[in-house]
Amino acid sequence: MSKLVARKRDHPSLDIVSSKGVELTGKKIVLCVAGSVAAYKAIELARLLMRHGADVTCVASNAVTKLIQPDYFKWATGNKVITKLTGELEHIKLTDYKQSDLVIVYPATANTLGKLANGIDDTPVSTVLTVGFGSKIPILMCLAMHESMYENLAVKKNIEFLKNKIQFISPKMVEGKAKAPEPEDVLDIVLKKFGFTSILKNKKVLITAGPTLEYIDPVRVITNLSSGKTGVLLASELISAGAKVTIIYGPGNEKPPNGAKTINVTTSREMFDAVRNELKKNLDVVIMAAAVSDYTPESTSKSKIKSNKNSLTIRLKKTPKIIEQVRKLQKDALIVGFKAESNISKNALIKSAQRKMKDVDADIMIANDIGNRYQKNPNYNQILIIDNKKIKSSGWNKKEKIVKLIRKEIEQKLK
Repeated sequence: MSKLVARKRDHPSLDIVSSKGVELTGKKIVLCVAGSVAAYKAIELARLLMRHGADVTCVASNAVTKLIQPDYFKWATGNKVITKLTGELEHIKLTDYKQSDLVIVYPATANTLGKLANGIDDTPVSTVLTVGFGSKIPILMCLAMHESMYENLAVKKNIEFLKNKIQFISPKMVEGKAKAPEPEDVLDIVLKKFGFTSILKNKKVLITAGPTLEYIDPVRVITNLSSGKTGVLLASELISAGAKVTIIYGPGNEKPPNGAKTINVTTSREMFDAVRNELKKNLDVVIMAAAVSDYTPESTSKSKIKSNKNSLTIRLKKTPKIIEQVRKLQKDALIVGFKAESNISKNALIKSAQRKMKDVDADIMIANDIGNRYQKNPNYNQILIIDNKKIKSSGWNKKEKIVKLIRKEIEQKLK
């Protein structure tokens, strides 16, 4: 159980988490609130980020606490509000290396901007920013000040110094003021930073993942070593990009992502039936990433087979190829197939994948060798992304990186 889910029992405000989407699930965002009258909008921004899955912690300057009581931020986020630094080293816990995924300064005053540009850290906000800047956590700065301050040459110099090091959201010039952007506009930019794209927004995606089990008797099975990790990571990646994902999941080791409709299955027959049922719906993308057993026992013993025999013969029959049914039922969907071989040459792998792609009328085929090198470290892989025009290699990479490449390829095909 995640810390965020566990805390829901302790703070009612966390009930809104992921109520509008799951694109930011698992993301830790630090919201630094500087002393501007626009600070009241930071509460709305925090709630918007939470509604899309984020875990938000607020850091408030002393000037802000004179405008807004810290309890409002605690109410909004369910997290302790940082208003001063103590022996607990709050700045290190929040923004040291990999402690958070993003720091947002909203609103960002000329004073806060100048302190970050010049390495001054004399407040909780400026110290948190100094640590985050040094540890290379992405910083999103939402400027708000009077227009004359925005036009000040010193302020412009600070913006110029930081513009290629952090991200700015330009203020809106209204009534002589450079006003902070609206919380909804900030949310859109944050979603894009974490992979949200209009190309996949609301696309209906079906993914199969994980292995299947074929029963010999009630306690013995034929299976494979698939963990389901690639399929689960890919589902999470597409959810973050705005897709509506259904995952048909065999008994893998990885937890299905929040935000996906998950259909749990065990055998190849159960997966076949579940896929056929989902294919009755109008889908945009179908990804067949599961490691479905190719063979299953001709008959399953209803009771445990005795272990006193010196030998045992089990007759196997071929299981139906699920991917062969997809194009028949989904004429217009983008179909992504997977082809795994072991300990063969790159050319042989490509030819095998191309044959399968032609046989099942897939648009993209993901080919990989799951032989000796892969078995030594299954958290890494090297895939070939194959379509009718080109072949791309991922190189030897973490699966988290590989699924991003697959997502990009799907986006290109959907354009």
